[in-house]
Amino acid sequence: MRKPVATIGLLLCGALMGAAAAQDGKAPALREALQRQLEADAAALDGVAGYTVVDLTTGERFGRLQDEVFPTASTIKLAILYELFKQHEEGKVPLDEPRPLDRRHAVGGSGVLQELSAPAMPLRDYATLMVVLSDNTATNVLIDALGMQNITARMAALGLTQTKLRRRMIDLEAARRGDENVSTPAEIARLLEIIYRGSGLTNESQAGALAILKKSKSTPLRRGVPPAVSVAGKPGSLEGVAVDAGIVYLERRPYVLSMMATYLKEDAAGSVTIERASRRVFDYFNRLARSSEYGRRIR
Repeated sequence: MRKPVATIGLLLCGALMGAAAAQDGKAPALREALQRQLEADAAALDGVAGYTVVDLTTGERFGRLQDEVFPTASTIKLAILYELFKQHEEGKVPLDEPRPLDRRHAVGGSGVLQELSAPAMPLRDYATLMVVLSDNTATNVLIDALGMQNITARMAALGLTQTKLRRRMIDLEAARRGDENVSTPAEIARLLEIIYRGSGLTNESQAGALAILKKSKSTPLRRGVPPAVSVAGKPGSLEGVAVDAGIVYLERRPYVLSMMATYLKEDAAGSVTIERASRRVFDYFNRLARSSEYGRRIR
């Protein structure tokens, strides 16, 4: 018995919708597998870890403890870098006029300026030392040039209300008072996305900030990504704290990973967990970048 055309049409439509639904379910299943792996890694860490992953192609984001406030360590320097280029746009600070180092800014920890006698360099170069070598003296120069409150206010204006610069580098007394530099995995990821898209920045400022962030440095996130793939980011570490965040310029599927760990029993364990997460996230996006919508590898 011949079925009515309308009935056949409905059946075909239902079959196509079912096929589309099955197809649409495969990529989310792959993402869910990644999330299970990342959750297991975070749970195995002797400490507390949160992360945010952003697909810069689709805007999709997912994570763990994304809105929890963590110490940023040196990753707060992303906010300082953004403020530097914004104040330059506003005509408040010059980027390329040499500025002598006031020795009162010199502090210990990472960096080289503390070892130099009387350097003078432009703020752009102080920023390069701040990002590439995590130079704390260079960072303090920039904080005083830009204004600590201005940096936090700028973050709030961007909607990053939990991203707060509350002390200079190597100010243990301020940290003991509770004036820690803080943010969340989601807000650090959002700040990197803002820089990636150039939101609120001129093309020149965006290019300048990214050029500094892309400069070569060994970080847990960077070690999880093949050397040929560019990464723009900034790590950070303190006693019991490990942080890393970056834009990964994977061809056809760029993404952001922000991971923060605290209450670490062993400091090195945080870096190991971040590197492992970076490898997993890269593998996920690399599969998407190389595959057809059906999952066949075509590139």
